[in-house]
Amino acid sequence: MPINSENLRYLYTYACHESEAELCSLELRCLFPGLTLPPDHDAFIHSRRLDPSRSPFLKQRLRIEIDAASQEELLERAAGLSAGERTFRVRYAKTGAPGQPDNEGRLALERQLGMAIHGEPDLRRPETVFGAALLDGRWLCGEMASAEPVWLRQNAKPRQYSTALPARAARAAVNIAVPEIPGIRALDPCCGIGTVLLEALSMDIDIRGADLNPLAAVGARENLRHFGYPEELVRIADMRSLEGRYDAALLDMPYNLCSVSPPEEQLEMLASLRRLAGRAVILTTEPIEPLIREAGFSIRETCRLTKGSFVRFLHLCD
Repeated sequence: MPINSENLRYLYTYACHESEAELCSLELRCLFPGLTLPPDHDAFIHSRRLDPSRSPFLKQRLRIEIDAASQEELLERAAGLSAGERTFRVRYAKTGAPGQPDNEGRLALERQLGMAIHGEPDLRRPETVFGAALLDGRWLCGEMASAEPVWLRQNAKPRQYSTALPARAARAAVNIAVPEIPGIRALDPCCGIGTVLLEALSMDIDIRGADLNPLAAVGARENLRHFGYPEELVRIADMRSLEGRYDAALLDMPYNLCSVSPPEEQLEMLASLRRLAGRAVILTTEPIEPLIREAGFSIRETCRLTKGSFVRFLHLCD
């Protein structure tokens, strides 16, 4: 059946390593309400228009301007597309769905579409990119935007910590906690060197950080200052003493390679988090679901982040 353009307007492609599959799925389902990811390909269609650079897993966003049953129909209808005064080129977006053309077929389709679309072609520095894709037997075409790996910039922060959350995972965790940005106030009460803060700030999220460890807080301030963010966003404080109310919070439970906090202290921290925020993403290195529930949270979903034998648990709670 043709795609209902009133409800499904954008094709997104995505990619993730198998160790991040659970995290990727949860993040995309938070960003795109009602989404069910298909098991046999790496693309989906949704009505939400989102900058693909928002997610570390999204690759491309194609606005569906043509939905055709065949390549012939696609090429015929492409004559109605125009780049206006802008230069353009065509790129094929691989969706992983059955029936994908081989490399020669993709290049041929790009050339044919380039000849059909009105405008001045420029293969090197086009002002507009049109995308073409095959998904569920339908040939799709429209303006396309590609993601930029924004999170890679924060990898060059001056202060590093070996057990800090990787930037990709931190960005995904922020998106899970704050899928809708306008008007949201967020908190990272154990911010460490500021990995989560940097990802949130790069998405223009209003967030504050705190850490009990003065060395960590000073490192976070230096990292924020390095990327042009106010260092005053980070306080030296025990999260149990924090006041106020936030829309969302991200808590990476403190730990080191030899030990974690005792259960009594963990429960105090989780109870404080419940007091501070209604929605929370809680990251742990051990299963602590009973403590999370005892603190007053409901666990909506849980996923695992793996790196070799090292496992983190991410809980989305409200």
